[in-house]
Amino acid sequence: MRDDELLTVADVTARLKLGRSTVYDLIRSRRLPSITVSRCRRIPARALSDYITHEMEAAA
Repeated sequence: MRDDELLTVADVTARLKLGRSTVYDLIRSRRLPSITVSRCRRIPARALSDYITHEMEAAA
């Protein structure tokens, strides 16, 4: 996964093994940063990586 890659919500749900609504909840709560590109929600790969790192540190 490249840091400059933009992921779809479906990509993120597959990588995190979470439901679509859970990913949108993470976006809404600003725990997972995203951008809108032509009415489509996109999550920067770096933001997903940072989210995972943060959650792992919090769980430790």
